[in-house]
Amino acid sequence: MIETIVLDVGETVTRDDRYWGSWADWLGVPRHTLSALVGAVVAQGRDNADAVRIARPGIDLAAATQAREAVGRGEYLDETDLYDDVRPALAGLRELGVRVIIAGNQTARVGELLRGLDLPADLIVTSGEWGVAKPQPEFFARVLEVAHAEPGATVYVGDHPANDLWPAKTAGLRAAHIRRGPWGHLWADDPDVAAAADWTIDSLVQLTAIVAD
Repeated sequence: MIETIVLDVGETVTRDDRYWGSWADWLGVPRHTLSALVGAVVAQGRDNADAVRIARPGIDLAAATQAREAVGRGEYLDETDLYDDVRPALAGLRELGVRVIIAGNQTARVGELLRGLDLPADLIVTSGEWGVAKPQPEFFARVLEVAHAEPGATVYVGDHPANDLWPAKTAGLRAAHIRRGPWGHLWADDPDVAAAADWTIDSLVQLTAIVAD
């Protein structure tokens, strides 16, 4: 029986278009260029932030992030950044009595912005607020603390095998891999991903059927 579903943020709940587009504008490079670099580092299994480092060698990411915030060009989210299936899927899960949590590798600012969207979720929290990030085991230990359910009754949903799927399974959770975003599409048919995932989904609304099954 599934009691709690925990969702990743980037490319699971929100699109990353605005995020990468804003970085390209800040760096003064074409958006397509940075997007292609993101795809390249993803395919190599590297940190996606390496795309920014390639576009601007020697950049201090923390300092650049602070500089963007200081001039009003920092992180921002609104309704248009949500995937279309987010609200109906989350509302449907709560109607089924499932505890819904959104928890991913994002800054504290993104946590504030997500909570400001009044999503049908019981808890929204980020790695920046917890002080620990995926794929560290401590992140998933925190997930289990807030899940209020046993590991086997908790499902983590995400697009990134190395950050979401495999560490969630190691922690004893069940896992759903979503074919969404560059990571989700790139590894959706990988045999190791298929073997590890309890479910592979194309839309969050499929979660309601999984719970009801």
